[in-house]
Amino acid sequence: MVEALATVLLDVVDGGASVGFMAPLTRERAVAFWQRVAAGVANGQRVLFVGEDAVGVCGTVQLVCDLPDNQPHRADVAKMLVHRRARRRGIAAALMQTAEATARELGKSLLVLDTVTGSDAARVYERLGWVRVGDIPRYALYPGGGFCSTTVFYRDLQS
Repeated sequence: MVEALATVLLDVVDGGASVGFMAPLTRERAVAFWQRVAAGVANGQRVLFVGEDAVGVCGTVQLVCDLPDNQPHRADVAKMLVHRRARRRGIAAALMQTAEATARELGKSLLVLDTVTGSDAARVYERLGWVRVGDIPRYALYPGGGFCSTTVFYRDLQS
């Protein structure tokens, strides 16, 4: 599974998405990232969701539940990644809906995330009813360099 998730991450970064990595991203770094995620899943710090198509693993998203003591009611959504071959097929929406349902089952009432301003992901979140809080300019870099701003969203799971 780690290798398949590394392939998705490599594709997303090669496609220019700002997801925390600079280009060129090596397979070794991608695998090491997913090994750390797997350790977090094993110790209950996060929940990992994986989408598959006829070719194999094509998408993923995480719920980060290991937050400070005064935030037991919420989780962060992290690393929504969809392989370019599988985009515009509802994979991201399905992953997010599953993550939201699981968060409710875990007793979470609030989810928070950030994404590149104006990105395809931002449009997905808006379509799914997430509330845009605002934009932070020059928040991060694209994989090839150059600043991008980020938009912060939240989802109230009680409404």
